[in-house]
Amino acid sequence: MTTDITRLLWNTTALYTAPTAPELADDLTAGAREAGAFREKYQGKVTLLDDAGLTAALTAYERLNELLLKPQLYAHLLFAADAEDDDNKRLSQRTAEFGNRMSRELLFFDLEIMDIPDERYAKLAATPELAPYRHYLDSVRRFRRHTLKEREEQLLKLKNLTGAEAFSRLFDELTSSLRYRMELEGEEREFTGEELLGLLHHADGTVREQAFSTFLRRHEEEGIVLATIFNTIALDHGQELELRAYHHPMEPTNLGNELPEEVVNRLMEVSEANYGLARDYFRLKAQLLGLPKLKNTDIYAPVGETGRRFTFDEARELVLAAYGEFNPDFRSIVAAFFAERRIDVLPRPGKSGGAFCMGMTPHLPPYVLLNFTGNLRDVATLAHELGHGLHFVLAQRQTMLNYHAPLPLAETASVFGEMLLTRFLLNREPEHRTKIALLCAKIEDIIATTFRQNVLTRFEERLHLERQAGLVTAGRLGDLWWEENGKLYGDAVEMIEPYRWGWSYISHFIHARFYCYSYTFAELLVLSLYQKYLDEGAAFIPTYIDLLASGGSRSPADTVRPAGIDLADPHFWQKGYDFLAELIVELKELVGNA
Repeated sequence: MTTDITRLLWNTTALYTAPTAPELADDLTAGAREAGAFREKYQGKVTLLDDAGLTAALTAYERLNELLLKPQLYAHLLFAADAEDDDNKRLSQRTAEFGNRMSRELLFFDLEIMDIPDERYAKLAATPELAPYRHYLDSVRRFRRHTLKEREEQLLKLKNLTGAEAFSRLFDELTSSLRYRMELEGEEREFTGEELLGLLHHADGTVREQAFSTFLRRHEEEGIVLATIFNTIALDHGQELELRAYHHPMEPTNLGNELPEEVVNRLMEVSEANYGLARDYFRLKAQLLGLPKLKNTDIYAPVGETGRRFTFDEARELVLAAYGEFNPDFRSIVAAFFAERRIDVLPRPGKSGGAFCMGMTPHLPPYVLLNFTGNLRDVATLAHELGHGLHFVLAQRQTMLNYHAPLPLAETASVFGEMLLTRFLLNREPEHRTKIALLCAKIEDIIATTFRQNVLTRFEERLHLERQAGLVTAGRLGDLWWEENGKLYGDAVEMIEPYRWGWSYISHFIHARFYCYSYTFAELLVLSLYQKYLDEGAAFIPTYIDLLASGGSRSPADTVRPAGIDLADPHFWQKGYDFLAELIVELKELVGNA
């Protein structure tokens, strides 16, 4: 069956017809004009507004932000789809500079919200008019003691264009431009990075190791640039920590996530205390593969039927069925991504690696980027990103300032979607060996989403701490990476030598400080939520919908409390790892009965 390639490319014309569309230029002009008018109307007056006046200002601020964001988000989609196209490059840079200028123009608003005296703020926040914005206002004011004067803040934002943002852009352009040559099945040919990483699921161990080595060695060739980017990002962050009087590199992220330091530390410490579960699984997988010991290129090796290939149509139907079994309304929401061509599917030169779902605004539809190569992991990635999409659609009940979920909950719907897919497949699979393969895939996914993300977070923490004392060379970055991964793998997994460059392609280190622990948080949270679903059945679904639909209108603790979850419970994180332990026991029983 032939596939119409155009339906595998996203259609962004719902935003603008082209990078050169007059409507886009008009929105940029209108946005600049309205930002100036907003500043003229409210600058120097926010602390004097009553509840009705502050509500009106917030409502106007939301409308303005939606106008300003639309061209920037559109440009990001085009650049992610093809970073080598000159028009996309120009538009991306133009909108980045526009966004920076507008953020400087509007910076006064948050600063003046911070300046409202505590007693006056308490009275304002208690009014019914401002109730919908209470969480947003509290979130802004939380950063008061780390915020500088307006002119200083403006200068920091201005220099970002030629500082951290410029190096982030360089990383994206460099990594998306890399080409790789490798022999496969007797023929040497060119691969994209995503195609090589997809070969980590190949049945032949030699191919897996060759593919990953080729990928990493190519990054090593760009080691001077990559090490400079990582050092510059860390130095920039360190300087800002000093300017803002933070005491630890993770403190701004924890504050923004509304998570006390002790909660994050407990999450990471409990994860490390359970690394033995991963090693237990790795030894079992070596047995299943008939190997004396796994290499880290064998971790995602296919077991039985996981070696099968899926067309994108097959993947779509599986994901739709899994969501539909949970809730028919979810199937309809997810199906719209396919029907409206809001998914860009296949890897190609110039396209960003990995996968993401971009939530726009409450009035614009979200889009998904994939690099689909047809293995089971790619099917799970489709379920994952559409979980994000579902979350963004349900949160469109909120207004702009409450739209985006707090970072610790941003991965909740995506990870839950993967769990729905796994159980859907397991419940319908009659073959014993295939059940083993599917359970292996799920366990590997949990290990990747918890333990591996904890490793990434510890590496990032050590990078930032060491950069405070001076340059961290590429060799030292490799050492840090090797040591943190070694704590997870122990004597159960042998790391191939090129893996010393495994840090160099992780984009989260570049684009967002300490994002990775959000995956660990979300996975363990989802395991608890999914257990409640198994216990309560359909009665759980309204609670789950409300959790997703709340967007960013509540703190993480307040968002999950209606589901009976207490993030302050010192035993909470261990419950998720107990669930993982049960899956490993279930797998051992299946293997024993094979």
